Amino acid sequence: MIKQFLNDPKLLLNAVGEGIYGFDLSGNAVFVNPAAERMTGWKAEELLGKKIHQYHHHTRADGTPYPADECQIYCTMFDGKRREVNNEVFWRKDGSSFAVEYTSTPVYRKNQLIGAVAIFRDISQQQQTQNDLQNALKKIKQLSEQLKDENSYLIAELNQDWQDSGLVGQSHVFQTMLDQIKLVSETDTTVLILGENGTGKELVARNLYRLSKRSKHAFIKVNCAAFTPSLLESELFGHEKGAFTGANERRKGRFELADKGTLFLDEIAELPLESQSKLLRVLQEQEFERVGGSQTLSVNIRVIAATNRDLWQMVQKGSFRIDLYYRLNVFPIKVPALRERKEDIPYLCSNLIQQLNKRLGKQLKGLSKKAVTKLQAYDWPGNIRELQNVLEREAILSKQSVLQLNQPLNGDTTQNVDESLTLDEAQRLHISRVLTLCNGQISGSKGAALKLGLPESTLRSKMRKLGINK
Repeated sequence: MIKQFLNDPKLLLNAVGEGIYGFDLSGNAVFVNPAAERMTGWKAEELLGKKIHQYHHHTRADGTPYPADECQIYCTMFDGKRREVNNEVFWRKDGSSFAVEYTSTPVYRKNQLIGAVAIFRDISQQQQTQNDLQNALKKIKQLSEQLKDENSYLIAELNQDWQDSGLVGQSHVFQTMLDQIKLVSETDTTVLILGENGTGKELVARNLYRLSKRSKHAFIKVNCAAFTPSLLESELFGHEKGAFTGANERRKGRFELADKGTLFLDEIAELPLESQSKLLRVLQEQEFERVGGSQTLSVNIRVIAATNRDLWQMVQKGSFRIDLYYRLNVFPIKVPALRERKEDIPYLCSNLIQQLNKRLGKQLKGLSKKAVTKLQAYDWPGNIRELQNVLEREAILSKQSVLQLNQPLNGDTTQNVDESLTLDEAQRLHISRVLTLCNGQISGSKGAALKLGLPESTLRSKMRKLGINK
């Protein structure tokens, strides 16, 4: 058997899986094995004695012509050097092509170059597998980046100060609001939440999200008053690396993070006019570009906005776009102030005390009747947020399980009530007094914002609205 193979080496060449061509010095085919026939569709009798290059090596992978004098196989016939090539294609008889990897080896007889042998194999499947793997890795990287971004955002959310209480209450005005939440939560309609500071607008937004069909996806919050106009656009739309000083890497914006989920735009009235136009485009077309980028990104989001200001009045003054106003004001929900639902105070206190017990490690049982009466007699300019602060302060100071509310309330309406003042005038007077006590300091542990139980940005916004200067 071995002798038979030695006497006829073509038997071995015909048995291998790789395609094999033999060439003379003129570039004419002198040998074509069956594997080459199967891969190219060209039969040996069609190629023998002919220049194979013009049959299936005439064009590069990108479709440009491949001159014969540049062919790596032919080059081996001229200079006698072995070559390995893995980035070309061969063309089949039917006009299709396949990726190849081949070696071109010179053939010598008595130290005289007489031709060359090309051994090639089809690597289309290998390339497809590599492409699929690269695409899979790219997708994993994208998902990993998104998860990292979302995790960073969620950690920041969890580290925020104590959130508003749960939606509890039995008053008619409050139950009406709950009915509206239930109805609109079943849709993707844009919602505008209206209400004073501290009424629980964010809590309404979160409950809309929890009841919606998007609840399995992200809930992303943006406080429009917390950023400068330039930083706000980067926060909303993201930015590319090098888009501005300090942009050391590409960053996804809140719109991108909220894809398929819900985006909550708090204090929407503070949005600059330039950003308003870009927001309008996203709401209309669900498309945007990152800052410093040209690629248009598409998103599928539900927008919930909130404000404590009169947007229509801002529209009339030219500080808020009318088209954006109508786009946001599809389904407005009014969150009642605490003074409008004082009968809910006992329910709210019970809910807040449960949270305090968990947060402070206390075992408080509730409030005395006298304390409840005192709380219901107060008008709560800071709404539920102020009620939270009062109860927390009392819980820390109290050594009893039933809170008695011994500390005076700020501007207690049971003492020295000036009924001639409007609400804005009363708020202006109270804020001015607190600022005076704080020597004009707004932020910090000795600032007016902390004493009033308001975020610094909210206090500054309210001061602008009421015309208060430090």
